[in-house]
Amino acid sequence: MLDAASKAFFQTLSNSHTLKRLASRHGISGPHAFARRFIAGENLDDAIAALREIQAQGLHSTLDYLGESVASLAAAETATQEYLTLIEAVDRAGVERNLSLKLTQLGLDVDRAMCVDNLRKILHAAARCGFFVRIDMEGSAHTEVTLDIFETLWKLGDRNVGVVLQSCLHRTEQDFERVNALGARIRLVKGAYREPRSVAHQLKSDVDAAYVRLARRLLTEGTYPAIATHDEAILAEVKRFAHERGVGHDAFEFQMLYGIRRDLQKALRDGGYRMRVYVPFGKEWFPYFMRRLGERPANVAFVLRALVTER
Repeated sequence: MLDAASKAFFQTLSNSHTLKRLASRHGISGPHAFARRFIAGENLDDAIAALREIQAQGLHSTLDYLGESVASLAAAETATQEYLTLIEAVDRAGVERNLSLKLTQLGLDVDRAMCVDNLRKILHAAARCGFFVRIDMEGSAHTEVTLDIFETLWKLGDRNVGVVLQSCLHRTEQDFERVNALGARIRLVKGAYREPRSVAHQLKSDVDAAYVRLARRLLTEGTYPAIATHDEAILAEVKRFAHERGVGHDAFEFQMLYGIRRDLQKALRDGGYRMRVYVPFGKEWFPYFMRRLGERPANVAFVLRALVTER
């Protein structure tokens, strides 16, 4: 795990305007575009082009407009308007209508009521155009408020929305019961955020074991769950369990990140499974990219392993 100094180093890099300017010139375009493999691009046209390519490959997609932890109501309003514009553009383009978003991008850390208003604007616009919206889960400090908001809107009748649960957290078994009782759709992830021992499993084996337990329950008790992992051992176990229990390929889907283990994505597709790709885009890709590297050392090694394994 990263020590405080290492994590602070990555955080400093993510906030560096100088590095961001350099990365903007070389990270997404050019012969050494180190981030383009994992980020669809900086603008909506890039994102829609990526969605078209994914769709042409027989894969599904969800689109994520990058940005989180905004510090002002104005920034939250801007992000909300960007999502409304995105919904209209994707609708016109005729590509798959599926979005993922973070509540701190809509102002959760600034004003909860404003965040809820912004989210409802997006959900209602999305519903008119036939979109499904997934609320991404952020660090454990936001878990309870995220679930509270999700549950409130669900009970108010907003049903074109699902949420994410992280197997690394001790509380997730109870959160599963809470969300699943609503009949809502859950995406299961391991969790990329560095969390303290008091709230999260620290050993990979424990995180993996919790993931498998939850995945099994989702397959037999859940509502069209999304199994989001690149872990080949877990993928094999999920497929084995689903086959054993007679869970059809159309009753759930797998999800993976854009640019990661494209070989596995295609193998799942070829095996008759539904495979959805999480497609991030936007000008805020550099802070996003650096923070992902800084959250856990496994993220750095994972990107390198993914490239080597696929090659």
